[in-house]
Amino acid sequence: MKINCIAIDDEPLALDIIREYCEKTPFLNLLQTFDNAIDTLEYLRNNKVDLILLDIQMEELTGIQLLNALKVRPFVILTTAYDAYALQGFDLDVADYLLKPISFERFLRAVDKVYDRMLKEGNPQSEKPPSAVTADSNVKDFFFVKTETRVEKVRASEVLYVEGMGDYWRIVTPSRRIMTLMNARGIEDVLPEPKFCRVHKSYFVAIDKIDFVERRHIKIADRTIPVSDTYQKNFFDIIEGKR
Repeated sequence: MKINCIAIDDEPLALDIIREYCEKTPFLNLLQTFDNAIDTLEYLRNNKVDLILLDIQMEELTGIQLLNALKVRPFVILTTAYDAYALQGFDLDVADYLLKPISFERFLRAVDKVYDRMLKEGNPQSEKPPSAVTADSNVKDFFFVKTETRVEKVRASEVLYVEGMGDYWRIVTPSRRIMTLMNARGIEDVLPEPKFCRVHKSYFVAIDKIDFVERRHIKIADRTIPVSDTYQKNFFDIIEGKR
């Protein structure tokens, strides 16, 4: 199965990166790129696409305004340098929200999510291209983080949750507590989706390690973790199987 997509961004360098990433992803077919939303609207009136890779901040018409103008909306992945639009993006039911600069691994996880959703909604007998599966498996198996004295390997399957501790993040497993000096974007990039989800400005949780959810509190092992307003819709969509 091929995903026919278009990319919209008013920064030529950003479009070049998206084009390169699409060429490296076997199941993506990049039909066209645009540097403004007006031309995109005209194209979408006469052409069917499966996925839009959409920048938010553009002159004349923003990415959000473009989405609101569409009568039929394909899958959308927002690409932006600003995290202030994250909640608005999820309110519009976008497939993912990528903060620039975008790594290829993070891009691959986002488009892979769209591929899986298209399989469920369209052709469940289709199989993902082997090279795409291999790349995704490499991302999900393990990751490395810097501590004060060394670089440590962490197996994603062992992580219970990740907790913000001032300038540090603490990665918690049943046997270890690993402190790493990373920002939230860095933590998000190394944690494989959809196994992990951000539920609070200070917490990422492993979905398969959740014991139960009561109202807006998650119980994992001996820890109770709150779900904040900003992240609750995405979290509950994931555990209810909507993503």
